[in-house]
Amino acid sequence: MAKTPNSNFVTKKHLARLQRERIQQRYLLIGSIAVIVVVVGLILYGILDQTVLQSSRPVARVGNEAVSTGEFQTQVRYTRYRLIEQLSYFASDPTMIQFFGSYVQQIQSQLEATDQLGQQVLDRIIEDKIIAQAAAKMGITVSEEELDKAVEQFFGYFPNGTLTPTVTPTTFSTATLSATQLALVPPTATPAETLPPTETVAPTESLATATPPAVTATPTTEMTATPNYTPTPEPSPTEYTREGYQGVFDQYVQTLDGIDFSREELRELLKAQLLRDRMIAEVIKDTKPEAEQVWARHILVATEEEAKAVRTRLAAGEDFAALAKELSTDTSNKDNGGDLNWFSKEAMVAPFSEAAFSMQVGEISDPVQSTFGYHIIQVLGHEVRPLTAEAFKQATDAVFSQWIDTKKTELKVETFDRWMQVVPTTPSIPPELLQAISTSPDSGTGTTLP
Repeated sequence: MAKTPNSNFVTKKHLARLQRERIQQRYLLIGSIAVIVVVVGLILYGILDQTVLQSSRPVARVGNEAVSTGEFQTQVRYTRYRLIEQLSYFASDPTMIQFFGSYVQQIQSQLEATDQLGQQVLDRIIEDKIIAQAAAKMGITVSEEELDKAVEQFFGYFPNGTLTPTVTPTTFSTATLSATQLALVPPTATPAETLPPTETVAPTESLATATPPAVTATPTTEMTATPNYTPTPEPSPTEYTREGYQGVFDQYVQTLDGIDFSREELRELLKAQLLRDRMIAEVIKDTKPEAEQVWARHILVATEEEAKAVRTRLAAGEDFAALAKELSTDTSNKDNGGDLNWFSKEAMVAPFSEAAFSMQVGEISDPVQSTFGYHIIQVLGHEVRPLTAEAFKQATDAVFSQWIDTKKTELKVETFDRWMQVVPTTPSIPPELLQAISTSPDSGTGTTLP
């Protein structure tokens, strides 16, 4: 009887084919796993890039210290939040929108011009880092107790009473008018004396950029007393206790959670302001509240030929004040004999200042060209005089600005263009707030806040 063939017998050819299939399956499996790993890796990298890596990338560098994207975006969001707070305040009363219409428009424009707002915030961060680095080298610090006090003041809480600055003007006596000056102008034309900015303020840190959140108090009722009438005692404001302050603080911080701004970041912002105030005081400490000034008058005309004709008439003995009233195109002072009062070098356009400050008292200039036209100038006085509070503020601002610019050069400050691609546009103005602003009568007009 014949034997049945063994069906399990595998030929060499069959075995080779099986091995090839196993190898192909292995490669296919390895390839599939690799693809899955790459895809998952890309997804994880994308998530990591959005949550960590992008936030850590620098938008600027101050010396060896980087300004991260995350820090920049956090500050922009908080700035937008504060601007929207101000809009909400004005929109709460239609009459306020009418009166402060131009200021409301200014805030709205700031929120819409994202690049401009981003630039302002980035410049501020860079300055804060410059100040912090300089303060560390100079030993200027802010203690935790001082920072706690600053936070309390930010929220309008003064446990020891509100500190009110008092201004004590100091009279400045100028020299008696010389015979030359008396001959040039009548005694009644002497400019008013300038009071220097002498200010006595109880010790406290200034938080110029920090506007405290509103604290609601019971309003005081005004009454007009009439004969035989005893007015009802006015209600006293609700006392703002530490518990009340803590409640306001906690509520405010809770609202900041919506823009990813923590209480620690709020404290750091206030600390930066304190350091700025102290550094400003240090930098400007040698700046005197006085400056070289000139008292002059002028006649402004459109062409050089007209100016030469005016100069000829003055040389012939005609009265300067009379010619100013007749010919000058400067309507702000032509009826006052062209009198410009006392001014510093920075107060006038460069060509005018250069001419006026180089002249002797009584001297009349040749035609001086500026962007306004042609001037004939006569100097009436030249001396060192005290600055007004406003002029002194401008002078100290200029000193501090120069200090910042110098530090930027020393530290080799860099900004990277990528900041323009990461400027937040949130939080945005709520639609109901836009509606309230747009529907308010005369919302486009008003008085700009000082």
